[in-house]
Amino acid sequence: MTPLKPAAMDMPAVTAYLSLSDSTVEELVRQGVFPKPRQLSPRRKGWLTREIDQWLEDRPVADMLPPANSGYGRAGTPGKASRKSESLPSQ
Repeated sequence: MTPLKPAAMDMPAVTAYLSLSDSTVEELVRQGVFPKPRQLSPRRKGWLTREIDQWLEDRPVADMLPPANSGYGRAGTPGKASRKSESLPSQ
């Protein structure tokens, strides 16, 4: 049996689906270049999956591959913990 694709997605689902942050999605909506959310119920808003898919299809094709660190943000870089352990004297 094929799993059903949701008809609508909330913000966490949209950001995971697109690999974008909440603030990026919000900014794209404000700029009018991303679909606006729909009122799904009195207290819930969400995006129609078909509109998100259409937005993706309409995106230009990139000429180059993304850099190796793309999508990792600061999580992929060495943090204080690794620098701290480097400065500890060896025993």
